[in-house]
Amino acid sequence: MNLAALTPLAEIPSPTQSVWHLGPVPIRAYALCIVLGIVAACAVTEIRMRRRGAPEWAVLDIAVWAVPFGIVGARIYHVITSPDAYFGANGDPLAAFQIWRGGLGIWGGVAGGALGAWIAGRRMGIPLGFIADALAPGLPLAQAIGRWGNWFNNELFGRQTSLPWGLKIYSWDGEKGAAQTDLAGHPIAQPGLYHPTFLYESLWDIGVAILVWQLDKRYRFGRGRAFALYVMAYTVGRFWVEAMRDDEAHHILGMRVNNWMSIIVFVGALIYFLRVRGPQQRLVVTDSGEIQVTTADGLPAAAGASTAATGSSTAEPDPETADAAEPPGDGDPVTPAEEGDGVTAGNGPASASAGETH
Repeated sequence: MNLAALTPLAEIPSPTQSVWHLGPVPIRAYALCIVLGIVAACAVTEIRMRRRGAPEWAVLDIAVWAVPFGIVGARIYHVITSPDAYFGANGDPLAAFQIWRGGLGIWGGVAGGALGAWIAGRRMGIPLGFIADALAPGLPLAQAIGRWGNWFNNELFGRQTSLPWGLKIYSWDGEKGAAQTDLAGHPIAQPGLYHPTFLYESLWDIGVAILVWQLDKRYRFGRGRAFALYVMAYTVGRFWVEAMRDDEAHHILGMRVNNWMSIIVFVGALIYFLRVRGPQQRLVVTDSGEIQVTTADGLPAAAGASTAATGSSTAEPDPETADAAEPPGDGDPVTPAEEGDGVTAGNGPASASAGETH
């Protein structure tokens, strides 16, 4: 059998439309993927926060601040790193505000989202490190879902390939959100097949989410170390996926800007992960609804936390022996009381309380 003859059949198709209309309202696949990703991240974060004593649906109070800040930050990062499309010779400055046409950068989203989460945490009395660690597996899951928006938009694909999972790409009309057509109305496909980098990164992100969840379950990271682990794992995958992409991008010393950012962010996360120490934080909600921060051993968080730089330390509980003394971890069963109240036993009732992606 001639395998070459079967190659055209072994391909990943791309959609020919990414926008539908419900009356006058456009429904964009890219936006739906982003929204579904945010919902997934909030669901995972809610589970992890509740198991660490947070009030029910506190994640929504945080998301109200973190999501808008994250989207704005992601858009600003994209515009700064792709200025020609907006401020170049043929650029359109007003297009910088047309976020529905695509264009979000992950590191701007992380920075903006962190600022929003910090503001929310300050208002609620929840440390940013606690929020970041709870979010750590949920964020890559959101990214994995959001990447499918690039598939709908026929964008951010890799170089040409002869592999059987090559991606078919159509010439795209960004204004209409649909493939360009010939005189007969047939979609115009670009020649050849391309690496489905959206799929590579989506699968990698799912792996990162599982890795962070399992390692955090085993070692009970505190003070933002689970989030630092996510950053390290994500940037490794992003580096090799970015190197396969074939879209226009700014280069420094022959390497794409996003790859330089991956290196810088990885090193920063590694230093943070190695230097910062401290037990995993827990929340206790008092009868008056006030949120107090403690550690697994019942000490106030300020007394239980430490860094290698200060020289003072409090030993982290041994994951092999601490289960009996600690509240349930992310992988431990939750009792009915915990599921209903979101607090450890003996405390009063809990008060209720992010087109193109780089």
